[in-house]
Amino acid sequence: MATDLHRRHALAALAGLGACVLAPGAAFASPGERMHLAAAWEHQGSFHIGVLSTHGGAGQALQVHAALEVPTRAHGLCVLPDGSVIATARRPGDWLVRWRPGAGGKPQWLWQDGERSFNGHVLASADGQRLYTTETDAETGASWVVVRDARTLATTAVWPTHGIDAHELAWDTRGNNGGAPTLIVANGGVPTAPETGRVKRELDRMDPSLARLDAHTGRLLGQWRLPDPRLSLRHLAWSPDGALLGIALQAEHDDAATKHAAPVLALFDGTALRGVAAPDPIAQRLHGYGGSVAATPTGWAVSCPRAHGIATFSLLGDWQDLVPLPEVCPLAVRSGALWAGGLASSLQNAQAVAPLAHPHGAGLQGARLDNHWVVLQG
Repeated sequence: MATDLHRRHALAALAGLGACVLAPGAAFASPGERMHLAAAWEHQGSFHIGVLSTHGGAGQALQVHAALEVPTRAHGLCVLPDGSVIATARRPGDWLVRWRPGAGGKPQWLWQDGERSFNGHVLASADGQRLYTTETDAETGASWVVVRDARTLATTAVWPTHGIDAHELAWDTRGNNGGAPTLIVANGGVPTAPETGRVKRELDRMDPSLARLDAHTGRLLGQWRLPDPRLSLRHLAWSPDGALLGIALQAEHDDAATKHAAPVLALFDGTALRGVAAPDPIAQRLHGYGGSVAATPTGWAVSCPRAHGIATFSLLGDWQDLVPLPEVCPLAVRSGALWAGGLASSLQNAQAVAPLAHPHGAGLQGARLDNHWVVLQG
């Protein structure tokens, strides 16, 4: 948790850098001409959020289109209808920012007061008027969904997630609450403590779960667990038809062999939660670590940076392939095609027989992309 002095120094330093840095000659073009992705990355010890862009087609460089330096490592991003990018710090985080790339003006910062920490993810209502963040109570370790006014960032409601280590959240619009949208929250279930930050403690007490909450009141509508409590539920994505929710898993077993063979994907059909295994010996190569997750009409994709590849499955969960990409992390879908970001290059249509490679431009040389990026429409 940052002290007031740390906050003043951080904001002063960021102010000196300027709110927005536009790449030379960069200008927003029509969606048909260029691909734009909101992303987070680390480069030479400094952390950034921004917009990356490229033209479609093999060999076209992925460039930094606009960038904002942030105090610590960012994680999840959210894009509002007005084009604002919302980003929050990786857990246990103490800042959230709303920023309008290319529009001028200063970014809008929110700092935690010490009572809770951000867990790295933010979700917006369909109209962009409300923000929902997963956060952890600094004293008890319990997780909460905090609802904020998107304009002022002021808190309007606080709801328990009925678990610990809450991570990503997603909308469920399938009408399981009398037709009203509900929130799905992935409780990672890994015990930590405020004084030791991200250090994992007493893993025998892990309690990961998937919780469904009423989006108006926060009331718990359902909760589901996998049989193996050492599989932490982290990131979420819906299948193209909205029938299945994919969950990226991260194994926390004491035994190395068990951990490395653990599944990296689980599927939720609204009533049951099940893990999806890769066949041996492929499973051992994944090391039980799933990063981002996405789905296209071709099937599921889970980034596995420790395996330097993208694990792909059919929409029903059958194993397909491991697509090589060194240090792959973020995944996004545009027009049914998967875009995946790696260390030195990114892939367009990564699930195809012959994906199109985009080398990283000068501004991204040596940069490490974080787990998530988001396609910008227009």
